[in-house]
Amino acid sequence: MPRLSFDLDLVRKYNVPGPRYTSYPPATKFTEAVGAETVLENLRRHNATPRDLSLYFHLPFCETLCWFCGCTTVITADYSKSATYVEYLGREMAALRPWLHPQRRVVQLHFGGGSPTFCRPEHLRRLGELIHRHFTFAPDLEAGVEVDPRRLSRDHLVALREIGFNRASIGVQDNNPEVQKAVHRLQPLEVTRQAVEWIRETGFTSLNVDLIYGLPFQTPASFARTLDEILELRPDRFAVFSYAHVPWMKPAQKIVEARVLPPPEVKFQLLKLTIEKLGDAGYVYIGMDHFARPDDELAVAQRAGTLQRNFQGYSTRGGADIHAFGMSSISQTPDAYWQNLKDLPAYYAAVDAGRLPLARGYVLTGDDRIRREVIMQIMCNLRVDFAALSARLGVNIREYFNRELASLDDLEADGLVERSDTHLRVTELGRLLVRIIAMRFDAHLPRPTERRHAMTI
Repeated sequence: MPRLSFDLDLVRKYNVPGPRYTSYPPATKFTEAVGAETVLENLRRHNATPRDLSLYFHLPFCETLCWFCGCTTVITADYSKSATYVEYLGREMAALRPWLHPQRRVVQLHFGGGSPTFCRPEHLRRLGELIHRHFTFAPDLEAGVEVDPRRLSRDHLVALREIGFNRASIGVQDNNPEVQKAVHRLQPLEVTRQAVEWIRETGFTSLNVDLIYGLPFQTPASFARTLDEILELRPDRFAVFSYAHVPWMKPAQKIVEARVLPPPEVKFQLLKLTIEKLGDAGYVYIGMDHFARPDDELAVAQRAGTLQRNFQGYSTRGGADIHAFGMSSISQTPDAYWQNLKDLPAYYAAVDAGRLPLARGYVLTGDDRIRREVIMQIMCNLRVDFAALSARLGVNIREYFNRELASLDDLEADGLVERSDTHLRVTELGRLLVRIIAMRFDAHLPRPTERRHAMTI
């Protein structure tokens, strides 16, 4: 693929805090003012018809903490805790099920964490039994699970296949032992290879590998070796995330010494290297942090302009409501988000009391819904077709966003976007800074000094 050229001055200019836009408005806008009555009314309204469902289960347990982690986790070596947790998930499902249209089918299922494979295989089988008791799977179900190769057995994968999982995502982050030691995640390449062999042997149809750039001691040369080693495993997808150093939100990250983190200029080189190397290997750059083979669903959806983005990242099933279970999990309907309690004892207490384990949420305004569509078009499909989106939303997009479109002069001058009377297009360079472009349409964006987000680079 063509080599990307960039000006390091642009890196410095655009390296500011900003959302990742897995939702709009971002989760930082959720509020405790959204209570159970609001959520239940939203559920009633959106269950008048048997629309598709997407289910997410947060399995928070990990045996050890990776110091880069930004997830909501519970660190323990007591594996019996997952058995208790699974029963609470079952009770939460049983409480929600009467509010859902009985004919709604699950088209998408995701286990995230923490580490879902912390659970013993028998605990996973029990969770699968409970899910099947309460929900009906569509024949074309897309079911993805996050896998930690370090404590994985073949029986874990057999149990997951019995539930219906067909996509596996394995965490690697980096193969360099120095980097692994610096972030408290030792994982020899042989362990990853064994996990990949088992995943293929047990019949998973898709394999994703998670990597992170911007970790301590990473250099372009060292990360190139990791990319080459993982390419030999022939995954169907890559998720190559930018390390978000937010120690004010994740105290464990204070252990990571800022002085050994790559500076923004090197992080940008790592991203550029990743895009070029994976492009040379035949992968399509989906956007931000995802890459896929040309025949993969994500790549096909992007070409068709139907790609979506939600709390699990890029998705081809964006039209489905997301109902999420477990501590900290986030549910989504077309006009609302709500998040469960993040503290495990509080989550258990709410379920015991027969309450929704609700912590906070957000109800979208009409303006929010319009802006969300524009931001998602930028993030997912890298262009905004003014006529098509105007017809779909019932507003004149060029007039509605006249001020925002006029504000793009500097982005256009720097080569990040191209504007015409008919569309806004993100350039190849702009893809590397797509969050910056989306931020111009964000009505909730605080001043840089007040943002609780990771840096965009």
